[in-house]
Amino acid sequence: MRVGITGHRGLSKDVEQRVQALLADQITTYDTGELVALSCIADGPDAWFAEAVLSVGGRLEVVVPAAEYRASLPDWHHTTYDALLSRAADVHETGMTASDSEAHMTGSEILIGLADELIAVWDAKPAWGHGGTADVVAYAEQTGVPVRVVWPKGASR
Repeated sequence: MRVGITGHRGLSKDVEQRVQALLADQITTYDTGELVALSCIADGPDAWFAEAVLSVGGRLEVVVPAAEYRASLPDWHHTTYDALLSRAADVHETGMTASDSEAHMTGSEILIGLADELIAVWDAKPAWGHGGTADVVAYAEQTGVPVRVVWPKGASR
């Protein structure tokens, strides 16, 4: 099973812990020996899901939205990003240079094209900008990729 991840970044510590627990619960529903995480490995749900899948013996494939993507991520996340990228069984690139909303949406479209299913860490609210979680969910639904929405009850971002 090839499972993509998308989700909100910059969550509070409380919501972060609750989301990590929900993602761990989701992983238990799959045959972990056949599980492939598809992720852009940004800080937040992308990286948490990738780490959790690797920890149970699954595989990781990374989608890199742009050549400048890593530089656009928070400096504190670079070590995690590099470690996950080094463990990727495959890396898919958009061919774009600038790490902007267009590249992020293109990366998400590639990710969805590779996925059997998408997990969305999503509060069901509109995206804050083009290429946000709501747009990725809408694209998955338009292309027929099933979406599992994961969001802690009562949480806000």
